Amino acid sequence: MTRTRYEIHDNAYPHFLTSTVVGWVPVFTRTETVEIVLDSWRFLQDNNRITLFGYVILENHLHWIASAEDLSRQIAEFKSFTARRIIDLLEARNVVPLLRQFEHLKAKHKTNSSYQFRQEGSHPQLIDSDEMMRQKLEYIHNNPVVRGFVDEPVHWRYSSARNYARQAGLISVTTEW
Repeated sequence: MTRTRYEIHDNAYPHFLTSTVVGWVPVFTRTETVEIVLDSWRFLQDNNRITLFGYVILENHLHWIASAEDLSRQIAEFKSFTARRIIDLLEARNVVPLLRQFEHLKAKHKTNSSYQFRQEGSHPQLIDSDEMMRQKLEYIHNNPVVRGFVDEPVHWRYSSARNYARQAGLISVTTEW
């Protein structure tokens, strides 16, 4: 797969991001793998490295809206850390079928690892207005509804929809922008 043509040009604004598991492998069906993602976001927030405005985690990809002083770096570190932790978990649990898929789907130029966990790129899209922020949040929160997983956005556990409905979510998000 070629490198993404999307780039982050202005860190002053939040960006809509997508992280997709290579081959669309359904790895986020396990609570433990989702917790790795949530724990990583918590760490980045607690250390003032990102501001998280919204997210959804589906079985094989996630969407999130974030801003940071150096967003490109934070995205790279998030993706690298979570991929390594998830691969380590799968190895420790001897989940051979998934590991074989990640080995088989690894790009040939990735010579420093045995596996590839994510597709390259995160397709960052600059959010420069309230209208665009609302549209992206609506897209994120309705993704599980459109896919037929739940009837209402707040019913999806791994989403910031509850935060925006003033209910307790699994992770805090900034709902004022």
